[in-house]
Amino acid sequence: MTLTIAVTGKSGSGKTTIVKNLLSVFREIFKEKTILLIDNDLSCELGRSFDKDIRKTIYGIKSGKHEYKTGIPENMTKQEYIEWALEDIIEPIDENTDIIVSWLVGSKDCRCPITKQMNDALLKLINRYDIAIFDCEFDLKYLYQLVDIPIDITMILTRPTVESAELAGRIEEYSAKYATEGQMGVVLNGINNENKEKAYKLTEDYSLSVLGIIPEDKDLKDNSNNRNSEVIKDAIREFYFRLNIPRSDLS
Repeated sequence: MTLTIAVTGKSGSGKTTIVKNLLSVFREIFKEKTILLIDNDLSCELGRSFDKDIRKTIYGIKSGKHEYKTGIPENMTKQEYIEWALEDIIEPIDENTDIIVSWLVGSKDCRCPITKQMNDALLKLINRYDIAIFDCEFDLKYLYQLVDIPIDITMILTRPTVESAELAGRIEEYSAKYATEGQMGVVLNGINNENKEKAYKLTEDYSLSVLGIIPEDKDLKDNSNNRNSEVIKDAIREFYFRLNIPRSDLS
């Protein structure tokens, strides 16, 4: 059974940075497990955070604009073709970690056969891995439009501002029906001594469940291109136990 984790939040909340450092912590805990990163954010920043300029996307396959590394095998069914094409756009990060990028995602209301075929092919791909981590666009609705898969843990990234807290509440509301059996909560990002009390007050005011706190990393702030952060990794290690990850299934 694949463990699925979605990181959501508004643009600029730190999703990509958190995903990258979450991966580092998981690589420490689950050294031999396979991990798939799915970039479901329109900015496509996750690949660039690993110094990869990924141009081949799931959208490219659906739109017929993808250029293949090799010739297309003969006598394939449409479903086999889509599954084969997905293999073509997977990029390795390390020995046990891969990344795939979605870019634009069509509506589930579309009755085109490829919508279901792509959903089925993605489910088959994701279920090959032990862990799947989604860098989401805003909430789980956009992810659902890409692939209909149960999400075990949804982390809503929010900053210590009224606007961010309001948005976190909306994200939780919009995402609830897509994570009915999973755990969902807020991760407060960019916390320091000056805004810590305000951040907690905001979570109470908006009835937000807090999974963890990420302190402000001034070194990271001064160097936005460097998304690796020992401060963030330490914070993730601190609140990791709150994620209720089934170690018996993964260890």
